[in-house]
Amino acid sequence: MDSTLLKTLVQVESNTQSLPQAPQRVVSRTYPAVPQQDGVDTIELQSLRHPPKHDSPSHPSSGATTPGDERDVEMRTPDTPVQPGDVYVEALPSLTDPPMNKFRFATCCFQCFLGGLTDSAPGALIPYMEDYYNIGYAIVSLLFIGNAVGFILAAPLVDAIRQRLGRGRALLLSQLCVGLGYVPLAVGAPFPAVVAAYFLIGFGVAVSLAIGNVFCANLRAGTTILGFMHGSYGVGGTVGPLVATALVSAGHPWSRYYLLTLGIALCNAGFAGWSFWHYEKETAGVVPALAPTTSRASASRQVSALLGALRSRVVLLGALFIFAYQGVEVSISGWVISFLIATRDGDPSSVGYVTSGFWAGITLGRFVLSPLGARMGEKRFVYLIVVGSAIFELLVWLVPNIVGEAVALAVVGLLLGPVFPCAAALFTRNLSRQEQVSGLSLISAVGSSGGAIAPFTTGALAQAAGTFVMHPIAIGLFFVMMVTWYGQPSTRKRTE
Repeated sequence: MDSTLLKTLVQVESNTQSLPQAPQRVVSRTYPAVPQQDGVDTIELQSLRHPPKHDSPSHPSSGATTPGDERDVEMRTPDTPVQPGDVYVEALPSLTDPPMNKFRFATCCFQCFLGGLTDSAPGALIPYMEDYYNIGYAIVSLLFIGNAVGFILAAPLVDAIRQRLGRGRALLLSQLCVGLGYVPLAVGAPFPAVVAAYFLIGFGVAVSLAIGNVFCANLRAGTTILGFMHGSYGVGGTVGPLVATALVSAGHPWSRYYLLTLGIALCNAGFAGWSFWHYEKETAGVVPALAPTTSRASASRQVSALLGALRSRVVLLGALFIFAYQGVEVSISGWVISFLIATRDGDPSSVGYVTSGFWAGITLGRFVLSPLGARMGEKRFVYLIVVGSAIFELLVWLVPNIVGEAVALAVVGLLLGPVFPCAAALFTRNLSRQEQVSGLSLISAVGSSGGAIAPFTTGALAQAAGTFVMHPIAIGLFFVMMVTWYGQPSTRKRTE
């Protein structure tokens, strides 16, 4: 019985003509988002951070594959050449990738720290400068005009300077320009030379600020990083009045303060040049160049970018917004000491420290509240803090007590602190990559003119009516901020 079954089984196996065949593929593996090649069935993945290398021996240009290629498809680069219409998805760099970004971020922070030292000192030094030059409020306000003219002149030139010199050389020269501006201040030169010195300072700060804003805003968590960068400005603003008041209270000339800022500017120049020197080489492969450009084409592109920025709703409304913001910030820090001395009979040697409280509030707001603005949404968050700032500014005006006014002023600074980082992040997201440097340069330039026109107007009106005019001017500028912020478009999705 068993032998009969075994014989039957052998016969069945012998009669089998062929083994079962796998079904043929009826749907080809074609992916619209991936470049296709004939005869190649693997899906090729392109690196997000490095350009394709067509000439490398390990990546042959032919369509042939090897067993290693089929197993490690994620290690392959596409064989398809770069075309002008291709769309790239770029992985945003971070503070640690590439590693030099840590030092570049530190450079931006040191430059903002120096800007805070420069902008906060006049509030404590103006009474002493008036005595030294024997001038009044209106004339000493020309300092702010000189600074604004430097910013405005730099606005159309920043992008051209960056493209011609690179970020490293541009930042190096900008800080040397700032340092040169401190020399007349440090030696107590005649007042017209001091106004010209503020022009040089404004020009140099405009270049470094525009490049720093674009760099930080395009990192991961850009709003938070911008908050820390501009928080460094607040640190300088806090330290500046303390040092300036301590020096003049000890009997030193007011000009000695600018020896400190001159030394920091020279250190910043060397550090900025070193950290950003090879920036273009490191980022050259993120988006491959499609075709070489001539100097004439480059100049035409710069003019086109500038004209495009002038027609941009984001830039125009953003410039008015920063105009009002800078006007509020500089008017308060520049004239609140004179207000306390003239209206509240404050002692110059003690009320000079009140400005430090205002800048300490700005510093704390930028470090602590900027991340909250990123989580809540910059548009809604700025509405809340601008309204709160206006309310506490009213308290500074109406409460006849120096201590109470100092506390309210510190709260105004706390609420104003995150305004600039939130605004810069929103503007950067609403501008294309090609418009960012020109657009932010124009916004900074017009904003700095607000930081000159508003304090100059305050000084001119204070000469005739009294220093209390600082408060209605500030409240009016808060209203301008609300209107221009309302007109900003909703954040668009970045596609480049």
